[in-house]
Amino acid sequence: MSKTTARPAGTGQVPAQPTPQVPGAAVGFRARRRRPGMYALAIALIAAGGGGGLLAFQATGERTPVLAVAKGVEAGDVIKDSDLIEAQVQLDPALKPVPAAERAKVVGKRASVALTPGALLTQGQVTTRTLVKPGERLVGIGLKTSQMPASRLSPGDKILVVSTPADGQSAAGKDGEGADPQTIAARVVRVGEKSQTTGEQVVDVAVPSQFGPTLAAQAATGNVALVVDGPGES
Repeated sequence: MSKTTARPAGTGQVPAQPTPQVPGAAVGFRARRRRPGMYALAIALIAAGGGGGLLAFQATGERTPVLAVAKGVEAGDVIKDSDLIEAQVQLDPALKPVPAAERAKVVGKRASVALTPGALLTQGQVTTRTLVKPGERLVGIGLKTSQMPASRLSPGDKILVVSTPADGQSAAGKDGEGADPQTIAARVVRVGEKSQTTGEQVVDVAVPSQFGPTLAAQAATGNVALVVDGPGES
């Protein structure tokens, strides 16, 4: 026999139903509303930051036109217009580069040192003076490796040009005693490139005028050698 549950009389109310739960994702979605004002502010900040970065780049990346070496120039040679090229670099005052605007002033002057292609031209590499002084003569001496020091010679080096005995001859005097070889003090003006075929290298030296012909005659025989003076030697 079944039991019947009685509903309270006179109430007329239906039992309340549970409220359905809204998924959390939907709640979060409704919480993240679009705010146009915030987007506009973010865009303005990005634009301002980008503009500042651009100004900083322009300040640090500023380039200055200067002169560079297009073709090799030996020390003492006259600089021609074709020996120079314009380059754009970040200016470093410590290098003292020659501005491109001074190109006309450089052409016609002499290189005080050997100029290497691709290098920047600096103020100290250009001179108006000839490397042969008044009262001097320039003599070219062809030398083999055994006739000169292994250390590289540079313009301005003070040297002694020593006369060496020819084949079959001796430096001894008539009485059999050793004699001091003849020497001529000189100054290196230019060092030429070594010949690929003969291995000979020409060195231009400046000597007092009275020794020019003597040294030229000795150099023609090939019986000479170079000795480099040490610091303080004359």
